[in-house]
Amino acid sequence: MSQRIKAHALFEIYQEARGKRIFTQSILPGKIHFMERTMRDKGQEYREFDPTRSKLAAMIMKGCTNIGIRKNDKILYLGASHGFTCSFVSDMVGKEGIVFGVDPAPRVMRDLIFLAEKRHNIVPMLENANHPEEYKDKICEVDVVFQDVAQKNQEEIFIKNCKAFLKEGGYGLLSIKARSIDVRRKPKDIFIEIRDRLDKVFKVIDYRLLDPFEMDHAMIIIKKQ
Repeated sequence: MSQRIKAHALFEIYQEARGKRIFTQSILPGKIHFMERTMRDKGQEYREFDPTRSKLAAMIMKGCTNIGIRKNDKILYLGASHGFTCSFVSDMVGKEGIVFGVDPAPRVMRDLIFLAEKRHNIVPMLENANHPEEYKDKICEVDVVFQDVAQKNQEEIFIKNCKAFLKEGGYGLLSIKARSIDVRRKPKDIFIEIRDRLDKVFKVIDYRLLDPFEMDHAMIIIKKQ
């Protein structure tokens, strides 16, 4: 039996016999995209946001309540891939919000396009996040930059895109994969160095390790001031 233990403007957390679960209210009731579990509560349909499949869900499960995303926001999502997390961000921003989903891989972009045909607030973009100048005329200023790009220069990509597109007062979420940066170093040392460098450019408002949901990963949330 599910019991709601935390209500948030963007997501709900329920307590069940097997532990806590995160759900977003679906903007497309009756449709699932990734074999996700659904449930109904007070006439509304909710989709389960699995923290083992999404760094954003892992961040929420680790206790973060201010993920920077709001209803009707414009989101630049770098590394959108097949669209699993993107679909839940789509729920969070609602039908009046926009999610610009950027990925350089044609194979995953095909899946994202199929998803966007159902979820009309997702805009797929076959672009390389390393080169924001190549898509600067295709998107507007955004409220949030969310990045999940497993490349050595993750930090550089994030800063470039935040400077190019993030509005003043907007939030940036950087998912860091330590093993993509340096397999020889301790992941926590890498995370702390990046956090400290970002804090010199923006204001770091949250930082959490994502284990046990995502090993050797962390997420940093910044605010542009």
